[in-house]
Amino acid sequence: MGLRFDTRESDSRWIDTVWTCTSEQVAEMTSVATACWGLVFHERDGQAYAGITGPETKTGTAPVPEDASFVGIEFAVGTSLRPVPPSLLVDGGVELEADRGAFRLDGVQWATPSPDDAEALVERLVRAGVLIRDPLVAHIRLGHCPEVTARTVERRFRAATGLAQGAVRQIERARATARLLAGGLPVAGVVSRLEYFDEPHLARALRRYVGRTARQLGAGAGGAIGLDLNHPSTS
Repeated sequence: MGLRFDTRESDSRWIDTVWTCTSEQVAEMTSVATACWGLVFHERDGQAYAGITGPETKTGTAPVPEDASFVGIEFAVGTSLRPVPPSLLVDGGVELEADRGAFRLDGVQWATPSPDDAEALVERLVRAGVLIRDPLVAHIRLGHCPEVTARTVERRFRAATGLAQGAVRQIERARATARLLAGGLPVAGVVSRLEYFDEPHLARALRRYVGRTARQLGAGAGGAIGLDLNHPSTS
């Protein structure tokens, strides 16, 4: 019992992942730091809800409505909402007006997506100018070196994401660490694979960003957690 996730990659350059989740007999979960912001939709007792979730820079706890079903879209780093500056979403979020089958964003009513048509919604948001992205950040994320100063890169990165590049790297590595440990890779193997300085550095990253110890992740212990540990790590 707890949270049952199903996560898939997307072929859209605007989207990181699309996920679904159902909650069963769980009142709260351990939230996990994330560099992505997202749109989340859920229903409970016939009532529809929608919201914008922001990047999270640390672990914590969050309430979970019981017997609810969720659909979420996690957006690629560098993608942002024109009406809401990324800096306002960090460690926060925005509740949206919603009814069954629809939600309101930027003063417009949009059809609530199913997991299979998340990309269609995103394309409509892009065409309407609600979703924007900084091509420089996308260029950097592909491993390219832009022909601008490091200071300009950092300024543009923060403006597009609300986070520093270093923070994004640390958060993404911690999430990959959690998945590798949950998948059975020994701590020493994770230290080597993800290039931690040593095991204590890995342990500190888990405490700060994931809210679990390596032992808990390996044993599947610690209660409900807001991360699909079965989704393969790309690191």
